Amino acid sequence: MAKFHRILLKLSGESLQGNQGYGIDPQRLNEYAQQIKEIHDMGVQIGIVIGGGNIFRGLQGAGKGFDRVKGDQMGMCATVINSLGLSSALGAIGCPNRVLTAIRMEPIGEFYTKWKAIDCMERGEVVIMSAGTGNPYFTTDTGSSLRGIEIEADVMLKGTRVDGVYTADPEKDPTATKFEDITYQEVLARGLKVMDLTAICMCQDNNLPIYVFNMDVVGNLRRVLSGDAIGTLVHP
Repeated sequence: MAKFHRILLKLSGESLQGNQGYGIDPQRLNEYAQQIKEIHDMGVQIGIVIGGGNIFRGLQGAGKGFDRVKGDQMGMCATVINSLGLSSALGAIGCPNRVLTAIRMEPIGEFYTKWKAIDCMERGEVVIMSAGTGNPYFTTDTGSSLRGIEIEADVMLKGTRVDGVYTADPEKDPTATKFEDITYQEVLARGLKVMDLTAICMCQDNNLPIYVFNMDVVGNLRRVLSGDAIGTLVHP
């Protein structure tokens, strides 16, 4: 039995670039798809939000002279590209799925509503929710918090390239130590970069726990759903 019935899986756009340094690495994309199918076959209802940082980041674009609103809209389009890539990879291995978009862009994807997303999940489809919140000035972290709350997920699984939450960035500070679990309040008090402030506060206010783990290790997603303690739980 899976530990959670319905999840919101937040995937990093940067992780999709694999070792290429840009764009979408087919090997990484296919590894993600296989891991997602594994837990789908366990009976887990799955909603997914993917970032777009492997293609374009609105905030970085604004720093280079792009209009902030247009830059964020470009970032939203980047998440749609990643979502279509994952949808294609899932379809190729027989995992039913659907892409929903926060901005109308049929026939690329169907317009997102909470009820459509839940209905699709209950019918056995993996639902990939793209284009962020549909509004500028919000990150995909905030978008994933919003979608996780809306679809009434049991947990947000934040798949990253590190195996949990640390006292400092373990890629920069070798003395950083890992938390097995930590409260929202302590994350905020310590200024830890789990997710952006808006996203953390939304999860805190709506009692959506976050589990941070390393998605880039093949098999880890199934291990999380099997109850293995391989990451960090952020909770009330």
